[in-house]
Amino acid sequence: MFAVVRTGGKQYRVAAGDKIAVEKLAGEAGDTITLGDVLLAGDGDKLADAAKTVVSAEIIAQAKSEKVLVFKKRRRHNYRRKNGHRQQMTLLRIVAVGDSKAEKKAAAKKEAAPKADAPVKDTSEVKASPKATKAAPLKAAATEAKAEKPAARKAPAKKPAAKKTEDK
Repeated sequence: MFAVVRTGGKQYRVAAGDKIAVEKLAGEAGDTITLGDVLLAGDGDKLADAAKTVVSAEIIAQAKSEKVLVFKKRRRHNYRRKNGHRQQMTLLRIVAVGDSKAEKKAAAKKEAAPKADAPVKDTSEVKASPKATKAAPLKAAATEAKAEKPAARKAPAKKPAAKKTEDK
């Protein structure tokens, strides 16, 4: 399902899972918001009632957009002004697009499902992984071997004695 929403004076066509950058909205990263101004909604070729459609989104981050340079110049008057601007924006991930009734049903199903499917862990028996048990003795043996070996020192190399020559 898709929807066309208006926020920050612009219109965006969104579907579930889309990521969009909009003008700054109030909220922190991780917050969930609803985009209320839905202009059009549909599923494939069929159009749905936009008044009943709810678009929910999650805030990914509050950021700044690309820098826009503003350069002013008047010829032959030695007048130059250079300014830059970075617009505040909010990155959104569209979580769901649908009717308000369907939203409530989907939310209820998501909350109930993890509780029933979650496996119960027994914390009384904690076993280490086989890799960890094999690696521990090997590391201990390696450190013991290093400790047992004395450091072998090389004897300093002697220079050969100079040959003596006799004059006759």
